[in-house]
Amino acid sequence: MSTAQTDNLNIASVDYMPSPREIKAQLPMSEAAEHTVLQGRQALCDILDRRDPRLFVVLGPCSIHDPEAGLDYARRLKVLADEVADTMLLVMRVYFEKPRTAVGWKGFINDPYLDDSFRIDEGMAKARRFLMDINELGLPAATEALDPIAPQYYGDLIAWTAIGARTAESQTHREMSSGLSTPVGFKNGTDGDLGVAVNAILSASNPHSFLGIGSDGQSVILRTRGNRYGHLVLRGGNGQPNYDTVSVTLAEQALEKAGIPKNIVVDCSHANSSKKPELQPLVMKDVMHQIREGNQSIVGLMVESFLEEGNQPMAEDRSKLRYGCSITDACVNWATTEEMIREGAEVLRQVRKQA
Repeated sequence: MSTAQTDNLNIASVDYMPSPREIKAQLPMSEAAEHTVLQGRQALCDILDRRDPRLFVVLGPCSIHDPEAGLDYARRLKVLADEVADTMLLVMRVYFEKPRTAVGWKGFINDPYLDDSFRIDEGMAKARRFLMDINELGLPAATEALDPIAPQYYGDLIAWTAIGARTAESQTHREMSSGLSTPVGFKNGTDGDLGVAVNAILSASNPHSFLGIGSDGQSVILRTRGNRYGHLVLRGGNGQPNYDTVSVTLAEQALEKAGIPKNIVVDCSHANSSKKPELQPLVMKDVMHQIREGNQSIVGLMVESFLEEGNQPMAEDRSKLRYGCSITDACVNWATTEEMIREGAEVLRQVRKQA
């Protein structure tokens, strides 16, 4: 009999990971958090079903790397959310996972101490604790679903989910989306292709059966009902924006041809602003002008925003990192965020008066 090893040839080690049930037992859902999640999801569904005339806005840091600064931002955002609640539903962007084209920091869950120690077990628990804190403020949370196992650990605390441009074409992510408990926004491809996202919405709306993990960490076959709240996120592509009137009209036509509700979210960042934070307010103004002129398909916006403008490189001495400044994509600062949201809310109030 051959003694040659045929599996795990490139595995250096295998470490224990607590099961979803164990993490949730450490950090159980509070009544306040549960209320926020349920209320946030229902409001989002109502917006997508046109039962709620408000616009939803997903805004926050490109990624969470400092929970203290993130919570500082959340407290400010909650005050702003209450101020504009008559016309807007503000949902905090809480991204723990970052897709990488080659290499780089892969997010708070993967490396919570920013030192390549990769304490994923601790990162998962810290991520759940942070989400609990956000929801207990009364602020619904949004995230990008990247790892198909992660939603079992904290998906109960999420109100809105994004599937990114790099993963919208992935069968794994389409299957996962079909079983998520939240509305899901699918971004167009990095090359600007709408077909990838349209096909993803169609796929996720149907039932699927696939391998996953259960609450105790065991392998299971997940059988889903399908998610009817998939929608399109325009984020630009190939270095070109797609938030303008012509692009939005083409997106509407693509959705109509596929028999999908014309629900469109415009991402003010990424290729739509050439990743330049100072251009995000201009993108939002253009979109608000379209709404003022009668557009009925734009239901939401995304904004990358933090306490300080721009971004910063990962410093070897973590104490040298600037508080409230992104370590991934550049963001608008808090003052600009307030101005963008207040101006947008005023436009919506004027539209409502004219209706």
